[in-house]
Formats: sequence, structure tokens, C-alpha cells
Amino acid sequence: MKSLFSKHLPPLADRVRPRNLDVFVGQEHLTGNEKILSLISENKQPFSMMFWGPPGSGKTTLARIIAKTAEADIHKLSAVSSGVKDLRKVISQGEKNKDLGELTVLFIDEIHRFSKSQQDSLLNAVEDGTVILIGATTENPSFEIISPLLSRCKVLVLNPLSNTALDTILDHAFNTDIILQKNQIDFPQKIREQLIQSAGGDARKMLNTLEVSMHLISGKGTITEKILSEALQRRSHLYDKTGDYHYDTISAFIKSVRGSDPDAAIYWLAIMIEGGEKPEFIARRLIILASEDISNADPQGLTLAVSGFQAVHMIGMPEAAIILAQVTTYLSGAPKSNASYRAIQTALEQIKEEGTPGVPLHLRNVPTGLMKALDYGKDYEYPHAHPEHFVNVNYFPDGTEKSFYHPTEQGYEKFISERLKHFWSDRYKD
Repeated sequence: MKSLFSKHLPPLADRVRPRNLDVFVGQEHLTGNEKILSLISENKQPFSMMFWGPPGSGKTTLARIIAKTAEADIHKLSAVSSGVKDLRKVISQGEKNKDLGELTVLFIDEIHRFSKSQQDSLLNAVEDGTVILIGATTENPSFEIISPLLSRCKVLVLNPLSNTALDTILDHAFNTDIILQKNQIDFPQKIREQLIQSAGGDARKMLNTLEVSMHLISGKGTITEKILSEALQRRSHLYDKTGDYHYDTISAFIKSVRGSDPDAAIYWLAIMIEGGEKPEFIARRLIILASEDISNADPQGLTLAVSGFQAVHMIGMPEAAIILAQVTTYLSGAPKSNASYRAIQTALEQIKEEGTPGVPLHLRNVPTGLMKALDYGKDYEYPHAHPEHFVNVNYFPDGTEKSFYHPTEQGYEKFISERLKHFWSDRYKD
């Protein structure tokens, strides 16, 4: 039995990794018939792309399949342990391959961890086709990848694997892996379902947990609920980062902050942190809340939320939890207003119904003499040239003047409300 668990064997997740799209499970919106990755595989003409998706959704596997079907020379780097020197080495090899008419695929795992200068060093090689870049990231590329590099790549979004897909992957593992086949394992359906549920859409986590369970029973006997729990090591697997509980928990968290209950908000924050939630995800939601639910009642809320996101991104876990706690408690205790949110929603509805009007001449930009001759900007009143730096003129298109923003009497918004009533008495009345 000892030989079946040789330390020289690759992990189960790697042993049963699909080698072609025919046996790849999940991501049908990318791999199905006539879909983008299926067409790439058939035509053997890959292009630079970014795979954005949660852990264990198939990013590495798809990169390998694409490189193999294109008969390309593939090089894999991890942004955690690689630097510019490693990139230059691959690019140099890519130049040699290019001269020979061969493709070079550079797969970079966790590419969001590369610095701006490291990403900059890829630009020319990707631009001229020296390498076909395939980046994998769990973070939103719009935030983590520099614009010049992102513009050279196609972003493909991968979804968490469904329970049905995970069940199929388990079948594939038991049917193809020689180690699983040789061991005498009793795997009750109830435990199988618990294993799938605990994975949270992550195939690698599921297979790794199964393998640890096998080790705990020495490859023989029944995988019980106790064994599975021991393999998972922690109760926080109940927090599914991609399923209903994920969305329900972040909803409870945001509603607690909105409801000015810092204790409940901290409780839900702790559940997310203990469950392994990405701190950047929580920080982004707090930024949205700071504008949607606090707004001008406390303008410092947005500033603190943005600073919190930047600090979380720089510091990382576990210390990022302290930063999130500070932002959460501040926003929970801050005065609340959704006046800005309601203002933009109302304005958007009106534009959708009535269309986009022309800009009045006195409000138009005047970059040239011709435009000035056409009365662009004519009769514009400069507010700073008047008392209180204000002049009562119409900034709307003719016939469309309307009040969208209705500040509350909460916090700093009370001052804004009084000021607007003073300036626009016809529009803002008690």
C-alpha cells in the first residue's frame, strides 16, 4: 500500500487533468461547439488572452490544451516566484522559435501579482507575436492588468464549476486514475455530495480533499463524514465563495453596514474572512456602499473606503482584516443617504425615455475660432465673477429643467441641502 502513495507521484488533480477539450468539463460557454476555445483548438491559431475566473475552474488546464493543440512550445511561469529575468529568458526562446516558424505560448499563473514594470516588459513580445500570452487571474483584469497589456489580450471569463460538473470530474477521476482504481475505497453517496458541496466550484480543492481522505484511511476502507471533515481541516468550508451562501453573506454584510449596525457587520465580515473570501472583493463592495448608501452625508466615507482598498491590496492577509474592520466600523457608524444614487437613477431613466438633447450654445466648448464665430460659449456667465461665486442661469437644455438630487438632512448633506435651497429656491423648496 505504501507504494500507492509514493511521494514521487504528482497530485491527483494533476494526474486526472484533461488533455483535450473532448474530456474537459465545464465552461461550455467557451469550450462548446462553435465557441471560441473550440474554434481556436480546431484552427490551431491561438491568440493572447486572459483567463479570469475562480480557483480550480480550469484556467491552467485550458492553457495547456490550447498550447498542445496548436503544437506550440509552452512555458509556464508563476507570478509569485518569477521575475523579469525569467520573462526575458522565455521571450528570447520565443524569438528563436519565431525564426523557425514555431509558436511560443507563455502561460503566467496569477498574472495579477506581476508589478507594472514586469507587465510592461511583456508588451513588445505580445505585440509582435514573439509569444502568445495566456494569463490566469482570479482578480478583475480591469483593476490588476495594465491597460496596454490588457488591450493586446482577449479576456475570457471562467465560471465556478457547477456541482454537476464536479460530479462528472469525480467520475472521470475514479475511471481513469490507476491509484484510485487500485485502492479499495468505500465512498458513500452522502459523503460524495458533501465533498462536492464543500469544494465551492473548485475542482482542484475537491480532488485534493479526496486524496487527503484516501491518505487518512491508508487507501482502504470507508471515507466517513469524520474523515472528510478531518481532510477539510476547518468548518469554514461551509462558506462557499462562489455559491448562494457567498452572495447571501455579502448581502447580510452590506445590509448590516447600511443599517448602521457595526457589530453585525463585523460578524459577517469575520465569516467571510474565515471562509477565505478575497479581501479585495470585500473592499470593493465597501467602496460602492460608501457612495450608494452614505454619499454626501459623510463625504469622507468614500475617501476612507478607497484608501482601505489600496491598503488591503498592498498589505494582504491576514493584516488586511484589520483594515477591513476599520473601514466597516466607520461606514457602519456614518450618517446615511442614498440621495446621489437616486439622483443618477432618476436621470438615467429620463434620458432613456426622452433621448439625448443638444447642448445649449452657452455651455458648449470653444476650442477654435470657427466655433466661437458660431456662438459656441456665447453669453456664458462665469460663476466666480459673481457674489457667492454663483449666478442663476439655466444649465439644462430648454424645457428639461428638473430636480434629480434631493439631499437629506443627514450629516454634511444637511449643509448641502440648505445651500441648494438658497441658490435654487424655485427648484428646492421645503
